[in-house]
Amino acid sequence: MPVISRFFGVVIAMYWRDHAPPHFHAKYGDQEVTVDIETGAVTGVMSKRAVAMVEEWRLLHLEDLREDWRLATARQSLRRIEPLE
Repeated sequence: MPVISRFFGVVIAMYWRDHAPPHFHAKYGDQEVTVDIETGAVTGVMSKRAVAMVEEWRLLHLEDLREDWRLATARQSLRRIEPLE
């Protein structure tokens, strides 16, 4: 699972062989969610505070996330994305 960003205890990753729709995985401690890149829809359970940080980060990096999804579907190396500061 390639990690593409880390911030405030949140780890963001994408899998090369993942399914549509385009999404990424966010882990915070033992909590994990998947997040739709385009809509921000969250599947799974994570604290509201962590989900809010992930959503803020997603909105800041939509184009980067789209590009990493394209790379992942082509089974190419993913690019690191700047953390939330």
